[in-house]
Amino acid sequence: MFTHTVLFKLHDRSPEAVERAVAVLRGMRGRIPSLLEVEVGRDVQASDRAWDIALITRFADREGYEAYRAHPYHVDPVLAHMHAHAAEAAVVDWAS
Repeated sequence: MFTHTVLFKLHDRSPEAVERAVAVLRGMRGRIPSLLEVEVGRDVQASDRAWDIALITRFADREGYEAYRAHPYHVDPVLAHMHAHAAEAAVVDWAS
């Protein structure tokens, strides 16, 4: 199993902007064959240190992750939206 996790801080941290980004990320479900699991969560603490959104995705192996990265739906609308709206992102990938 290969796990890919991303934390996002958005330029616009309003509830509406966060919800739009969450909807875009959740929209990957069932559209990318190698994506086995996707979990998207909004921060509920709203502290200064908090990130706005957490994305956790799981794949059978690293090759599945690489196929996901190149998949047209991941590239646009997902990456296109997140690159346009994320001020910061942090990534952790690991074999699980």
